Amino acid sequence: MKPFSYNPTNTPTSRIDEVRRLKQEGLSMTQIIDRLNGGDKAPTAPAQRTAPAKAFTLPQEVPLHLTLDDIHHPAYMLNQNFELMWINQPGQHQLFSDHLELPQTSEQRNLFRLLPVGRNEWGSLLNFHIGIAKARLSPDCFGNLCRGLDPVTYARLQSAYLETDPLPLQPVIQSTVLLPELDGSGRERFHTAFASFFREGIFIVLVPEAEPADEMLSLLARRDEVIRGLLRKRLPVLTDLAVLVADLQGSVKICSELPPEEYFELINEIWRTLAPTFRKYKGTYGKHVGDGMVYYFFPQPDSHYLANALDCAMEMRQEIQRLSKAWQIRKQWFNELYLNTGINEGQEWLGTYQAPTSVEFVVLGDTINQAARISDFARHGSIWVTKSLISKLPVEERTRVSYGVRCRAPEGREVFVASSFSQVGPLIEQEGARMEKLRDIANLPITEVVDLKAKQHP
Repeated sequence: MKPFSYNPTNTPTSRIDEVRRLKQEGLSMTQIIDRLNGGDKAPTAPAQRTAPAKAFTLPQEVPLHLTLDDIHHPAYMLNQNFELMWINQPGQHQLFSDHLELPQTSEQRNLFRLLPVGRNEWGSLLNFHIGIAKARLSPDCFGNLCRGLDPVTYARLQSAYLETDPLPLQPVIQSTVLLPELDGSGRERFHTAFASFFREGIFIVLVPEAEPADEMLSLLARRDEVIRGLLRKRLPVLTDLAVLVADLQGSVKICSELPPEEYFELINEIWRTLAPTFRKYKGTYGKHVGDGMVYYFFPQPDSHYLANALDCAMEMRQEIQRLSKAWQIRKQWFNELYLNTGINEGQEWLGTYQAPTSVEFVVLGDTINQAARISDFARHGSIWVTKSLISKLPVEERTRVSYGVRCRAPEGREVFVASSFSQVGPLIEQEGARMEKLRDIANLPITEVVDLKAKQHP
């Protein structure tokens, strides 16, 4: 299907008028869709109540008039797990009849749990979301999204997934959906459904027929402003997560040995080197007081978030080792670059911190504080994680991890005890500043991850 290019003569309003005219001629929605796409083929499948989505090219230079606060149509934001992160008042009114109070936990915000899946009049909107999911998720991953739903709802969603065509993998798509009127008459009304895709989530707007959509297209063209606005509006949620904190060992010493411009060059190079790794494993940069590198890993439909954190840490270490060798050659010095890493898991409140020029994610609670302390404990680029994280790994992921604790034998030699844990206290000197700094995690069971086998792909 050719991309839809935005121009004044090819607008959602003009297409809706054409749809009306063709329906008056007695054509089915499938025949209408085929006609609008320039084809004359007879339909080979039952008519769907959701028109195939069109990808289109947004205008590059369009003045912004509409803002998120100005949208008076249903609008909402989903994360990649199809959990509702924000919804405006028109959306709450039309989709949930004002009865929805957004749940606190991420699992309860599952859109397929919140929408009236069992009612046929909502099938068009349901198929639209399933089409989005099918383009991005395998059947197993989609099944994971639907876990915990009642058997009837689960079966209907799985059937809809098999019968629905995937929507285009484009930054912005639009489709036509039918939504029930709110007056209880049983009538339905055409809406143009816009979906804009970001790394942080999916923004959806439902514009009724006959409503001009030019300003909406202009808004969607300003992607950076849209996502910043959405992140500011994103409501706090209680979610499972892993927290990774990494600190550059001996940063004060390195800073003292390098000219200022070279030190900043080094730090920036570390960030540039590691950024692809964090993206690869779906890490989210977090706000943290101090000079630590903080990333959050949240549940994903297509991978396990705890395993993502471990894979990320291991790849980080490999990248820093390569960078360290490059700087040793460049500077002819013997300094080693180490990122000391601590990883913890828990369930905490996730929100956003709104700085004047940016939006940063913030996690409240002991999970991040303990991860930071474990990072302080780590030395020479080691990766230490909590016992609870290892215990919550799926069996197939846990078998990939080589972990344990180095202990002192009675004769004084160091022995590595595989597949074991230790409280922090016995691993450090009981006296001194380091013990004082780590006193709050002295009883926390941890272990060192020394190796990680590659995943076996089918």
